[in-house]
Amino acid sequence: MANSALSKPLNLSPELTAVIGAGPLPRTEVVKKLWEYIKKNNLQNPTNKRNILADDKLKAVFGGKSEVTMFEMTKLVSAHLK
Repeated sequence: MANSALSKPLNLSPELTAVIGAGPLPRTEVVKKLWEYIKKNNLQNPTNKRNILADDKLKAVFGGKSEVTMFEMTKLVSAHLK
């Protein structure tokens, strides 16, 4: 049952909803939708694809940071899930 925490639908903050749409969504789906948004808007750092360049919507989710790593992103997004 280790997966139940990952598949449990969670409520999203208004900042996260502005980026990926309304929840509740499981954490796995939140990350998937974030990557869709990042790729659609060409927000990966061209020289280091593991880094995400935040636009204004993502800055609100990333605590004002303009660039975060994939690992940081997961941690920062957790604060927007209830």
